Amino acid sequence: MLLTPMARRSAHILKQLLTKSEYCPTQSGSSCSRLTTQTRHITYMPRPGDGSPRAVTLIPGDGIGPLVTGAVEQVMEAMHAPVYFERFEVHGDMNKFPEEVLDSIKKNKVCLKGGLATPMGGGVSSLNMQLRRELDLYASLVNCFNLPGLPTRHDNVDIVVIRENTEGEYSGLEHEVVPGVVESLKFCSERIAQYAFEYAYLNNRKKVTAVHKANIMKQADGLFLESCREVATKYPGIAYNEIIVDNCCMQLVSKPEQFDVMVTPNLYGNLVANTAAGIAGGTGVMPGGNVGADYAVFEQGASAGNVGNQKILEKKKANPVALLLSSAMMLRHLQFPSFADRLETAVKEVILKGKYKTKDLGGQSTTQEVVDAVIAALD
Repeated sequence: MLLTPMARRSAHILKQLLTKSEYCPTQSGSSCSRLTTQTRHITYMPRPGDGSPRAVTLIPGDGIGPLVTGAVEQVMEAMHAPVYFERFEVHGDMNKFPEEVLDSIKKNKVCLKGGLATPMGGGVSSLNMQLRRELDLYASLVNCFNLPGLPTRHDNVDIVVIRENTEGEYSGLEHEVVPGVVESLKFCSERIAQYAFEYAYLNNRKKVTAVHKANIMKQADGLFLESCREVATKYPGIAYNEIIVDNCCMQLVSKPEQFDVMVTPNLYGNLVANTAAGIAGGTGVMPGGNVGADYAVFEQGASAGNVGNQKILEKKKANPVALLLSSAMMLRHLQFPSFADRLETAVKEVILKGKYKTKDLGGQSTTQEVVDAVIAALD
């Protein structure tokens, strides 16, 4: 093909530009490879006023909660995120959730919370469950995935566990029939199945797996499966399968990469989410939240150890990564995607470099050292 003189000059200039973009050493000798890997994508067109700061209810909670929520506050301030916090003191030994806190969440629609200690036995109601029931936060979401720089037994793990939050065994419908005989009721609806498939559809996920025990609890878990199967017919582009919870746990620890989105009744989901978190790197790095039709509460994804122990608290070595990533989820929920991306990128960069890690990740860093590293990594 013959080129005109102008076309030849244009081709020559284009070739030079491409060559420079592949490697453009600076005066210090470092390359400009970031120019070739970073691109700016169009995310969404905000409406006028969407940049106004949003109020978020903040519950530091018990144990390590104030440490890790404090970490989030520092990072949000450092990157000038358009949110501000309304802080309330709530503790797990309270008899009920304070009304002023519930009013704040209902007004703001969004809450970030640390862990709340749950008393064992004694008839004391869990404040976590009170909050979920009061706000009808029926869906719990935990994202369990490999983080580059964090060695794990399995690669290619990216599991989203969606568990029912207010029904099943956790509905609290139990009573003592006669002394020594306790009856517990279990019920379920199809809305958790609907949410799981909707999540998979909106996030380009390919498969939904329903976890059950319908081989034994044929009526209750059978109803759960019927709901999942009915909803699955509305999403022909998403694969659907079912697995008994016993086999699910075995498959999780042997071949976790086979799972994508998992939808479960309440009790099974608690076990599955914590198992998946342990496989992917630990509960200290897994984000999550609870959502309903009107409100959303973001917290550490997997529940095991989210209040921490006294030794971690005294040494101020709690891992803030899980709540930092949960707050990135919150920013995306509030339609601040660029701030969410910046935060996630900074956290992942700190994990990848491996210099600042808390004890649960094999390091000795304090919470503040990790926070400072994340702030330094912000673009």
